[in-house]
Amino acid sequence: MDEKSARAALFEAHRPRLRAVAYRMLGSISEAEDAVQEAWLRYDRTDTADVQNLAGWLTTVVSRVCLNLLRARALRREEPLEGPSDETGAPRIPDPLLRGEGMVDPEQEVLLADSVGLALMVVMESLSPAERVAFVLHDLFAVPFDEIAPLIERTAAATRQLASRARRRVQGQAPAPDPDLGRQRAAVDAFFAAARGGDLDALVAVLDPDVVLRSDGGGVRARHTVVLAGAATVAGQAVLWGGLSPFARPALVNGAAGAVVIGDNGRALSIMAFTVVDGAIATIDVLTDPERLAALDLSAFRG
Repeated sequence: MDEKSARAALFEAHRPRLRAVAYRMLGSISEAEDAVQEAWLRYDRTDTADVQNLAGWLTTVVSRVCLNLLRARALRREEPLEGPSDETGAPRIPDPLLRGEGMVDPEQEVLLADSVGLALMVVMESLSPAERVAFVLHDLFAVPFDEIAPLIERTAAATRQLASRARRRVQGQAPAPDPDLGRQRAAVDAFFAAARGGDLDALVAVLDPDVVLRSDGGGVRARHTVVLAGAATVAGQAVLWGGLSPFARPALVNGAAGAVVIGDNGRALSIMAFTVVDGAIATIDVLTDPERLAALDLSAFRG
């Protein structure tokens, strides 16, 4: 094997971890792939003979690419929009990682090694770029603060504070799900059965009293609220969805029990991710943007 091939093989050995870092930072599968490709291009044109920790060097490179993308995304959000909009705006639902229950996907197993559920990914969308980089690198990949600090142009102490602030927000809004997938599925099945029957009492019983439902608003910023809270409120919304319940196909969404809703015409209507804690549904995150749904491979859930 010549030197160029050897370097390429070495990078490929690191690619799964770099993809996992980029996905957690960006919440976008395509952008994560682009960030890793950019890291490859920088690696390919750099002499790394003196680099003692190649994994750390590559992680820094891909993190810097992700940080630049996050900053550009934040600037776009700050630009004024024409026309009316909701004061809070529709929360961005990150790209979900989907597979059918019982299916095995080695690539997804690497991406989900830390059980990063969709609810946690949604909450991370509210972090500043520096907070997200500090939190992801330290809390999810155990990178020391003194190595993260130069990347985000902070001191190690300030970086620690950023990660701590991000951690408090994540822990407060993205509870850890039950580790028992069967218990998760039982709660989700009970939710759809109650919604299908219009049974408000049964819905309230399966929902945490402080349940939060977040939706992307169909990809369009609207005047109405797209974040609902409280068991009674969410149960009322679920009853309105009751007609869709027969079209809900069981799925694992970022490793947790969820559903892909496919209409009778074969068109995807939504992807629903649930966080189940102590047998009750604590969060529901819903992706309904037709363009984003059309871009996903949902063939395993049709038919």
